[in-house]
Amino acid sequence: MANENGWETYSKLVLQQLENMASGIEDLRGELQDVKGQLTELKIKEDRVQDLKSWKEKIDEVASPTQMQSKFEEIEELKEFRTKAVTMFMVVQAIMAMAMAWALEIF
Repeated sequence: MANENGWETYSKLVLQQLENMASGIEDLRGELQDVKGQLTELKIKEDRVQDLKSWKEKIDEVASPTQMQSKFEEIEELKEFRTKAVTMFMVVQAIMAMAMAWALEIF
């Protein structure tokens, strides 16, 4: 009877340890799923970084940022020149129209 009681206590202890280990394994599985999710997010971010890096390299082959800035400044200067030129053309046309009208009144 003492042997049975010892075995029963031992089997309960072993069963309890197995349940604890099963619970620990389930917790580890949950954590592993979280790690896999985070790893997937990191891979997506890495892909985005690689895409941006290749885009930047392609842009740098065309023009550097300082070259692009100087070109934007040149474009602004050309826009101002165009505005001034169109304004001057309109003024000259108005003067010519007045001169023509005045010349027609004289004759």
